[in-house]
Amino acid sequence: MSKTLIRGAKVLGGEPQDVLIDGETVAAVGGGLSGEGATVVEGEGLVLLPGLVDLHTHLREPGREDSETVLTGTRAAAVGGYTAVHAMANTFPVADTAGVVEQVWRLGRESGYCDVQPVGAVTVGLAGKQLAELGAMADSAAQVRVFSDDGKCVDDAVIMRRALEYVKAFDGVVAQHAQEPRLTEGAQMNEGVVSGELGLRGWPAVAEESIIARDVLLAAHVGSRVHICHLSTAGSVELVRWAKSKGWDVTAEVTPHHLLLTDELVRSYNPVYKVNPPLRTEADVLALREALADGTIDCVATDHAPHPHEDKDCEWAAAAMGMVGLETALSVVQHTMVDTGLLDWAGVADRMSARPAVIGRLSGHGRPIAAGEPANLVLVDPAYRGVVNPAGFASRSRNTPYEGRELPGRVLATFLRGRATVMDGKLQ
Repeated sequence: MSKTLIRGAKVLGGEPQDVLIDGETVAAVGGGLSGEGATVVEGEGLVLLPGLVDLHTHLREPGREDSETVLTGTRAAAVGGYTAVHAMANTFPVADTAGVVEQVWRLGRESGYCDVQPVGAVTVGLAGKQLAELGAMADSAAQVRVFSDDGKCVDDAVIMRRALEYVKAFDGVVAQHAQEPRLTEGAQMNEGVVSGELGLRGWPAVAEESIIARDVLLAAHVGSRVHICHLSTAGSVELVRWAKSKGWDVTAEVTPHHLLLTDELVRSYNPVYKVNPPLRTEADVLALREALADGTIDCVATDHAPHPHEDKDCEWAAAAMGMVGLETALSVVQHTMVDTGLLDWAGVADRMSARPAVIGRLSGHGRPIAAGEPANLVLVDPAYRGVVNPAGFASRSRNTPYEGRELPGRVLATFLRGRATVMDGKLQ
């Protein structure tokens, strides 16, 4: 069994401590620990966090391996500091059966770079007409607990109610892509001043907010859990805040790009900024940051959405929606939340590790850095500043909105159950 001593790192950004990893677990945390027989990693000036957990990753396999595979996606995750990701169901074929989710789960185990927890589809083929095999997916080897038609909204209220009722039996959660389809037909960007000036069909905030309002009421009615994917508007924040004030079991996530980027970037007509839900206004961005800071929004989720070059290097209207995000998420959160004083590093650990692990019912991740806990860890250099260069990404796709932008922080090491998947910033 191998041993690693991380010497003098700031655990959760606090006072420097030594952390001894023995095999798959944390053996000791304290000062002056012995490094005899251990590989020593110098942590002076670095921050040690629990391995990050992403509730919302598109790995594309099976079916779109030209965009990403489980292997390349989990390699990108490890570089970004993640030790677990939830793989969304909009693959080809759709992950709506026990067979498909088990395939994705096994591919994750074979990759060895991070744990892959499949997300099951809510409806057959994401068509919104008939519930998928929720129970069979829950009972499968993958033990699915999160179900989502992400990419499409479960817009039928009766289907949504039935799904919420069904998942109660095994403590599951329905993760809703809140988008009223009739209000967003042909929509290209956020509906507002910029869309009016550019002449692009707008995507109104109410298309998101109306679905959230309905679904939190449904969740309360049936006593079930609902999770709101990629929340993007100030109005959505208020609805989630209200639902939580009622004591309802409602959680929500925000993406890094919605914490930083605004619809003003669409003036460039660069399809790299085309995403679902769309980039919103500066007022929305500020509201999302405050909501993440005060806990109204539970967690950060990347919505890592890789696309091949030809699906993005085209005219705006024809371009695919989505951005890669696994390798830049922590840097964006440091830039928008830590460096602005809205969150400390313990808060980052809570929003990017502990809470998403709890929402996804993912044991072994999001745990405290303490003796006896699994050694799922990430070591970060917060003083680093660097320009984003997608040519060096581990992801198979390069559709990042941050190319050429300077961002802070760098993952130096990631440990999955004690084994270094990244060391000195490089994949192992």
